Amino acid sequence: MSPLPLPRAWAGPLPEAAPPSGMAVFQLPTGTYETRAAFAFKGGSFREKRHFAATSVLVQHPKGDLLIDAGFGSRVASHIQALPRMERAPHRLTRTVDEQLEASGYDRSRLRGVLVTHAHWDHVSGLDDLRLPVWINDDELHYAASGRGGRVFREVSARHTVHRYRFRSEPYLGFSSSFDVHGDGSVVVVAAGGHTNGSVIVFVAVPTGERYAFIGDLTWQLDAIRRRAERPLIMRMLADTDPRLVRADMLRVIALADVMQVVPSHDVSAYEGIPMLLTSR
Repeated sequence: MSPLPLPRAWAGPLPEAAPPSGMAVFQLPTGTYETRAAFAFKGGSFREKRHFAATSVLVQHPKGDLLIDAGFGSRVASHIQALPRMERAPHRLTRTVDEQLEASGYDRSRLRGVLVTHAHWDHVSGLDDLRLPVWINDDELHYAASGRGGRVFREVSARHTVHRYRFRSEPYLGFSSSFDVHGDGSVVVVAAGGHTNGSVIVFVAVPTGERYAFIGDLTWQLDAIRRRAERPLIMRMLADTDPRLVRADMLRVIALADVMQVVPSHDVSAYEGIPMLLTSR
């Protein structure tokens, strides 16, 4: 089973970033659901069970904090029941983002909203418990409004303000358009449509020098990046709106894997080293 061609590793300087002191990144794991490695990437074993993460990421910044995705919400069981039967999977809910923010004593007035990498159920279920603006681009909003995969989004986002952001024609790490959230290069969103029409990757640079690529569902597991392994054909046909775009963006991310921490949304191990919010109450 041939892997994708090995792209040339990124050798140039990384884009300039000036993350301010006080900026930080935290993971908020909300649970997992179960699937087989054979469905996650080509060459995976059918005998091996994988526990897919449903994790939100809190990016703190002096100009205002953002959540990347919302993880599972308190009504995730009903959200799963809304899926076609073949897409339902055993799941485990731990603590929602809302519960973790409350337990940590976090000041919610800092939060500007939830930036969704895309509108599928396992990234937006937690919106149900949060009263925050949803940051989304026009292509993904159109997908979410009309696509089969946007059914849960339409339900949980009904009472939310929608904050539409727009990309500029400014290349970033090989991607053709980008949106610099704070104007300092610390949080940069790039258009990476292919899994869904408006799916995105969020690049984050923190003051300690670490850089992260939160790649959403460009791949489901780190093994796909390390082995240069696409989703199996049937899963590409079912899960991706344009598998060719996914493949091209995979190669761009593979080229960056040595210079930053690549975080597929559903790989539990990919979040290693990212701290959790401390509980204060």
